Amino acid sequence: MSKIQLSLLELNQQIKGTLDDAFATLVWVKAEISEITVNRTGHCYLELVDMDPSGKEVLARARATIWSYSFRMLKPYFETTTGQAFTQGIKILVSAKVEFHPVYGMSLNIRDIDPSYTMGDMARKRREIILQLQEDGVFDMNRELELPFVPQRIAIISSPTAAGLQDFMNQLENNERNIRFYTKLFPAVMQGNETADSVINALEQVYQYEDFFDVVAIIRGGGAQLDLASFDHYELAYHVAQFPIPVITGIGHDKDETVIDLVAHTKMKTPTAVAEFLINGAENFEQLLLDLETRFVDLVQVHLQEEKSYLEQVVQQLKQGVKQLVTEEEHRFNINSLQLKNSIPQYLRKHKDRIRNYSQELSVSGRSLLKDQMHELQNKTGNITYFTQRMMRAGETKLNESRHVLKIRMTDGFRLQQNRLEAFDVKNRLVDPVRVLRRGYSLVYKNGKIIKSVADLQEGDELQTRLSDGKVTSKIIKKS
Repeated sequence: MSKIQLSLLELNQQIKGTLDDAFATLVWVKAEISEITVNRTGHCYLELVDMDPSGKEVLARARATIWSYSFRMLKPYFETTTGQAFTQGIKILVSAKVEFHPVYGMSLNIRDIDPSYTMGDMARKRREIILQLQEDGVFDMNRELELPFVPQRIAIISSPTAAGLQDFMNQLENNERNIRFYTKLFPAVMQGNETADSVINALEQVYQYEDFFDVVAIIRGGGAQLDLASFDHYELAYHVAQFPIPVITGIGHDKDETVIDLVAHTKMKTPTAVAEFLINGAENFEQLLLDLETRFVDLVQVHLQEEKSYLEQVVQQLKQGVKQLVTEEEHRFNINSLQLKNSIPQYLRKHKDRIRNYSQELSVSGRSLLKDQMHELQNKTGNITYFTQRMMRAGETKLNESRHVLKIRMTDGFRLQQNRLEAFDVKNRLVDPVRVLRRGYSLVYKNGKIIKSVADLQEGDELQTRLSDGKVTSKIIKKS
């Protein structure tokens, strides 16, 4: 049997003819962009891949081309619709013509693109990141931190040239109440593929001053919608969620929330809104102090007024008592005088002779009796005056003691609240997962999931162990 011999050119021409017949019309192809290049003439050259579900193995690969006249329309259409940059790493659905060149082989000539497919994939990835953070138990960690009463030491993560940073600083420094804030900028790239790693690096620098800063402000300001995809990143969201200092975000978009907005302690729309939030917090605390001062003064005044009223009431009662006592003594004296006056004539008539004998004695004894009564009345009046003065001094002493007790109670109350705040802060630090890792504990992952039982492991499994200062990878040789 004779052998059919073909030159490579003939073979490739037959392949081209077969492909042209098989794919005479455009086909819709799903793929991921692994490489992309745009040359000076405006033509876009891509390498498309199809990955296995784990994302580690390439199942298929093909070259693709978007000629400049099509690329000028498709790129802005895609980016405006999806809010995602047309770049490597994204999944796309394109309408393409299958072409085969005898020299360059097979390629896809892309004619159209469906942005809704990419948007669905982006939403899926975003949901997966959120679910993974919730499964890891870190999604709510930063929101559960207690914000300081007056956050005045601010660590800022932003691009030094960002307009939003300038707006933030102007708003913070020129507030109406002249409240002073300490700020420190930790520079980071805020758009593009380097965003996540750059912000993570800035967070690690802030962590070195954990005990100094009150809050971390991640601000970016306005910008293209497609730049937001840089903040839908698992590692970045993981660092923000478990960061030991409250994180406030002001990415600069009103409509959309990024993943780090969802895991941060507080999400604001713009850098200016973040500054207003900090200023309002300080103003509210200042107003609280003024209210406490007013309440304290009012309480003291009310207490003093009550003590004054009580003292006036006691003095009035003493005056009434003295007046009544004097009246009773005068009445008694008048009765005695009247009785004496009425009895003398009768006695004189009956005992005229004896009266004559005792008249002088009676005169002397009457004056003596009157003198004794007057002396006794003076003594009682002096006793009443002394009692009145003593009661007034006792009232003043009680008032001074009440002032002193009130001052002590207010001081103890402020000190007790301060001790409670410090104890709560210590408790928060004790349960800080990063500190737990520093005490010698570790987290063991298998395929990105935390291992909770030895029953979940098999010999030969590969494990990742997270320590306080890094990660190690190990393999199970034996389990018991």
